[in-house]
Amino acid sequence: MAQKLVIVVDDAIPFIKGTLEPYAEVRYYPGEAINRDIVKDADALLVRTRTPCNKELLEGSRVRFVGTATAGSDHLDTAYLESAGIVWSNAPACNASSVAQYVVSALLELSRRARMPLAGKILGVIGVGNVGSRVVNAATALGMRTLLCDPLRARIEGKKNFWYVMDMLSRCDVVTLHVPLIKEGPDRTLRLVNAEFLQEMQPHAWLINASRGSVVDNAALRAALRGGSIGGAVLDVWEDEPDLDLGLLSAVDIGTAHIAGYSQDGKANATTQVVQKMATVLNIEALKQFSAVPPTDASLVISVDASRKSNQDVIAEVYQQTYDITQDNSFLKNNVERFDSLRKQYAPRREPFAYKVRLQHGSDALYMALQSLGFSVELK
Repeated sequence: MAQKLVIVVDDAIPFIKGTLEPYAEVRYYPGEAINRDIVKDADALLVRTRTPCNKELLEGSRVRFVGTATAGSDHLDTAYLESAGIVWSNAPACNASSVAQYVVSALLELSRRARMPLAGKILGVIGVGNVGSRVVNAATALGMRTLLCDPLRARIEGKKNFWYVMDMLSRCDVVTLHVPLIKEGPDRTLRLVNAEFLQEMQPHAWLINASRGSVVDNAALRAALRGGSIGGAVLDVWEDEPDLDLGLLSAVDIGTAHIAGYSQDGKANATTQVVQKMATVLNIEALKQFSAVPPTDASLVISVDASRKSNQDVIAEVYQQTYDITQDNSFLKNNVERFDSLRKQYAPRREPFAYKVRLQHGSDALYMALQSLGFSVELK
């Protein structure tokens, strides 16, 4: 009789409980509690960011597959995994639309606070991959102009459509970061945002980071914010999470607990990708077409009357009903010691495509903007 498969799963991975049990012995643990003893007799390990998957954890185990239900893979020692013959997978682009939703919410809130309409303003997008491309499309729908910085794409596609980062900064009203953490080499992003970077930004400009915490030099940004050399900052990611720089947290205008990609839809995408990949590696035929689906909600309908309102005001009203970034800001600033639990207990959030907008007295331009932002729009 064949030995039953054993799969160790981070208990924070959503939409997975009950899925694997018909095919394996499934053991759930908090991500930070997963250790050598737990994984030694496992065939597969499914994690999120709180479990460093390296030689120290996995040497001597029978693990054949490591999957992380996250877009990033910084916590996986991929060189070791490959040398040990362990197949690994992340979930690229799983939460790209969720992060774009977060950035749009941040832009609308910054606009409200500064009484600065977004139309015509310049957004610098550093990293124009899965997330950055969606941010560019959303910014265009908001009437913003965009400048793009992506050295990898520039080498492949030519430099015509891309800017060198230090040439771009002085032209931007907002700069948003969507890069992986690269610690060395010509495309290094570790502490890309340093004192020199910040000095090149305009005094009124805002910085948004929803990529990786260590892309920003904490001390340099804290000094720039306190000295008033830039207009403000929105941070969803932090160096040394969950041990945040409290001075920086108090200095940023919006600070959240690494939840930009935490929509229900992004989480479902991630779970789908890693389960399907694991099923291929472990040859579990029934799970190769698995698809995680968030619970349906018939109430996801937004009615809005655009009479005597600007297009941006209508978009902000609609967005406020899908996601309120100020609430996440308050949660973190009032409960910084609960950083991890704020993530684990994060309230369900759906992306724009899950909503129908019933629009009254809206212009064709507004209709098209809402559609470009992902909403299903019905004219009334």
